[in-house]
Amino acid sequence: MKETKEILKVEGLSKTFKLSAKQQKIEKTNSKTITAVQNLSFSAYEGEIFGLLGPNGAGKTTTLRMLATLIKPNGGDAFIDGSSIVNSPDEVRGKIGFLTSELKLEDFFTPNFLFDFFSDLHKVPDEIRDKRKAELFEKFGIDKFAEVKVANLSTGMKQKTSLVVSLVHDPDIIIFDEPTNGLDVITAKVVTDFLLELKSRGKTVIVSTHIFNLIEKICDRVGIIIDGQMVVCEDLKTLTAKKNLEDVFFDIYRERKGDEV
Repeated sequence: MKETKEILKVEGLSKTFKLSAKQQKIEKTNSKTITAVQNLSFSAYEGEIFGLLGPNGAGKTTTLRMLATLIKPNGGDAFIDGSSIVNSPDEVRGKIGFLTSELKLEDFFTPNFLFDFFSDLHKVPDEIRDKRKAELFEKFGIDKFAEVKVANLSTGMKQKTSLVVSLVHDPDIIIFDEPTNGLDVITAKVVTDFLLELKSRGKTVIVSTHIFNLIEKICDRVGIIIDGQMVVCEDLKTLTAKKNLEDVFFDIYRERKGDEV
């Protein structure tokens, strides 16, 4: 049996943020710092979809932003296909695609311009760029809106444009933060079907979400993160052998949080 290649290895990743006086008041704390992620470790493998599941504020987005080299960890490291996010961030950026709902496209650019612009950044040859653009634009229905300014696109079309822009260089590792957040049911299905297609092509997909049925539909393994810590990391079928994912999650959450639930 062929051994599955480890594509992502996260080792003791931690991130602490400084709090302003206003933030201390909001958080109802005298501490000048807050730990968003604490000693997080997990792995993801070639050709699988790994889900990072947790409530809002659990540390999911912070984790993915560190993996995408947008922010630096205070401790630990992660290796993406052998490249360190701490010591080789440029190498990492060339290997990944990263999509987040926080990605804001400039209103006065068009999908066509943005795809070409990001292709140039990744040094994608023109012939490959044009072929890839035609395929992705047709798949997501962007072709009819290719010359429409972002300001005039629907929310769903903006999300789909963000998705294809993040994949201009056809990366083998794709990191999606809340990939269906704010999307209508039709657009959400297009996106989730595409994630499964990426998996079928041997890509490694990392998704964060708080939506149970999304994890159950597309993921091979899941890590449950609460208060910045990984409390469970397991094969999805094994984890849900006796209970559905929602019940499993709340059993763990109640055990962890006690009277807060």
